Amino acid sequence: MVRQPLSKRANKYLRKFRKWPHSPYKTPWHHNFGQQQAMQKLKQATLEMGFSQEPQTANLPHPFLLSTLIDSFKAYSCDPTPKAYYFVIKTLTNTSQLQDIPALLDHLEHLEKFETPESVLVYLIRFYGLSDKVQDAVDLFFRIPRFRCTPTVCSLNLVLSLLCRKREYLKMVPDILLKSQHMNIRIEESTFRVLIKALCRIKRVGYAIKMLNCMIEDGYGLDETICSSIISSLCEQDDLTSGEAMIIWRDMRKVGFCPGVRDYTNMIRFLVKEGKGMDALDVLNQQKQDGIKPDVVHYTMVLSGLVAEGEYVKLDQLFDEILVFGVVPDVYTYNVYINGLCKQNNIDEAFKIVASMEELECKPNVVTCNTLLGALCLAGDLRKAREVMKEMGWKGVGLNLHSYRIMLDGLVGKGEIGEACFLLEEMLEKCLFPRSSSFDNIIFQMCQKGLIAEAIELTKKIVAKSFVPGARTWEALLLKSGFKQGFSETTVFGLLGQN
Repeated sequence: MVRQPLSKRANKYLRKFRKWPHSPYKTPWHHNFGQQQAMQKLKQATLEMGFSQEPQTANLPHPFLLSTLIDSFKAYSCDPTPKAYYFVIKTLTNTSQLQDIPALLDHLEHLEKFETPESVLVYLIRFYGLSDKVQDAVDLFFRIPRFRCTPTVCSLNLVLSLLCRKREYLKMVPDILLKSQHMNIRIEESTFRVLIKALCRIKRVGYAIKMLNCMIEDGYGLDETICSSIISSLCEQDDLTSGEAMIIWRDMRKVGFCPGVRDYTNMIRFLVKEGKGMDALDVLNQQKQDGIKPDVVHYTMVLSGLVAEGEYVKLDQLFDEILVFGVVPDVYTYNVYINGLCKQNNIDEAFKIVASMEELECKPNVVTCNTLLGALCLAGDLRKAREVMKEMGWKGVGLNLHSYRIMLDGLVGKGEIGEACFLLEEMLEKCLFPRSSSFDNIIFQMCQKGLIAEAIELTKKIVAKSFVPGARTWEALLLKSGFKQGFSETTVFGLLGQN
């Protein structure tokens, strides 16, 4: 094999063999390297001037960064890059040097030739919007084409979301949508989604539903996430009736919306809160028809709605359904059902349910106790009520203020003043106070029975705890004491002085 001479096969682009040397500043590699060096110089200069990338850290007067930007790239005979402008804009926003941004934008618009990336302008639009400079954000959005940048739906969606954050800016939305057409921005499904979610966030559900209808008319598919947002916002409305909510619910189902578990939960909770237990039951039945098995939370909410409406037949049927379907009731479910039984004056059945709870290792709580106490005191069965209080104490159920108030009212209602006073002193030891009306009844009945000294002593104790008796207490004490010198003026008015 004959080897060719080295001179014939040598690479002519190697320095040893090429005829003319390359200029060091004409190759892309050198150009990119110069831009990198200029960028490093710009960053170093900002640090030396006291600028920082951390927000709100500028504490000294700084020269305008635009000149620093130009000088840094001029030193390496190259033009500033979009990345450099983004760095300067971000530095100015982080250090609150907003007065320098307009001049920087003017220079970028009139003197630079590159196509400005939309992301740079989107960053500044977002900053203006979150800084409550919405008009500046809108003006910059309309100005995007002048930066040799083609606006897209991304910047449009951002401006719309900023405007929809507050009600006072909503009137600007139609103008933005109209002018965006002249900017050749095509409204997409994401735009509808932004508008609907923003309207739901500020509780303008009516507008959100109209926007959803426009979206469907334009041929876009039904978005389950958007529908869920509408339902969630719908159920948080204070000025919406349950009838209006049901109409919207049915209309959305007609256009193809298939609610999920969260949607059913929100709707049932809203209807129960509005006192529409039967409507909540209808929604629960729809949930079962859609193949979504209700859980114990759904059943509990509907049970409470039925109790509130007094639909006790439906209440019993639904509770039986829970057991048949294998849903395990929790203590909240049992408490709702026990409350329904007590409202029907079916106290014996309520105690049977409590026994069943304990067999299934579902421990009754203080709500269970209070429900039973209230029913027994209302029925006048104080003996059984005392047993319940003792039994709950043995089982480790801590009685609360409501428990004592129920029992105290029951004793006062039956005229058991002696036991009521004993229970009241026990409450005061635990820093628990009765209702003002209950205390007034105790003092009134004590005065009626001639226990004036005891009534005044009890009043002293409760006033010492910073409790303010009602007018009926003072009236009873003054009338029964008869304003006797040395008694009414020194004792009763002394109490007033303490109070």
